[in-house]
Amino acid sequence: MIDDVLKPIHGGTDSGPPPRFDFSTNANGLGPDPYALAAIQRADPSRYPDPLYTEAHLALAKFYGVSPDQVAVGGGTSELIHRLTRLRHLRGPMLILPPTFSEYARAAQPAELPLLKAESGEQFLRLLPQASLAFLCVPNNPTGEVYDFLHEAAEVAHRRLVTLVLDLAYHPLTKNPPPLPPTAWRLYSPNKAHGLTGVRAGFLLAPLDLTPFRDIAPSWVLGVHGEAFLRATLEPPSQAWLAQSRARLWQLRGELAQGLRALGLEVQESPANFLLVRVGQASRVALRLREQGLRVRDCTSFGLPEWLRLSAQPPEAQQALLEALEGSLVKHG
Repeated sequence: MIDDVLKPIHGGTDSGPPPRFDFSTNANGLGPDPYALAAIQRADPSRYPDPLYTEAHLALAKFYGVSPDQVAVGGGTSELIHRLTRLRHLRGPMLILPPTFSEYARAAQPAELPLLKAESGEQFLRLLPQASLAFLCVPNNPTGEVYDFLHEAAEVAHRRLVTLVLDLAYHPLTKNPPPLPPTAWRLYSPNKAHGLTGVRAGFLLAPLDLTPFRDIAPSWVLGVHGEAFLRATLEPPSQAWLAQSRARLWQLRGELAQGLRALGLEVQESPANFLLVRVGQASRVALRLREQGLRVRDCTSFGLPEWLRLSAQPPEAQQALLEALEGSLVKHG
């Protein structure tokens, strides 16, 4: 259960020309959020941001009902994950539940943290007392699973002084999201839900004072555009836009799943804005689709070599994908 880590392959970028349609990233396919985008465009890049991010911490604390010292902003989810591994009291083993977001395992490598990989929820709970730091993605990327043991895990972690971090990248896009245990740490990356993944901004909420965590961040870890973005997403117009787009994304995800099943494919839907589809040799199919200007997420790096992860996209994009996918499957048999 403790083994070496391969470098991850993320969705959303490759060395080829821009695709006609990009299903490989789970960002909001109806974005960008026009209100958050306007706030970014109004930001003044000729000045430094407040190095303490006082107003941003206050705004986030008020929105989520916590104390300002329980909030820490960062340069996106990946930066916050890597920073967590630098906390002195988290220098023991890290626990994850694959297949899941690869950045957890990647962060363990340079920090030289032993990596524990559970094979089931039951094993995750058994291994949890051995860890100092543990991650669960809610809902999980790429499977979309929503774990029914979150509160039990939080109780075990709290009792055994383990830092359990819930990665909530897709929680704002989830239909009927699960309630979150108050003792868990919460990691947010609203750029996905608001369709602005090029803005690297995220934040961490914890049930304790995060001043030591803030102190180990690089100076000005968040630029003025990221700061403006985070604050804008808390405002009523941005929240209303998200609510409307969320309902539309669920509809589109269902239509995509229906179209894929009509091709005779096995589909595993998530409660958020993405799904998995079983296509056989995923790498070959992904390459063929890319040649036709369609980018998809090959799940081989997740340990799922027969599956593609696809995000909900507008009807024109989904129709193009279904037509190209049908041809690719016929060609590759």
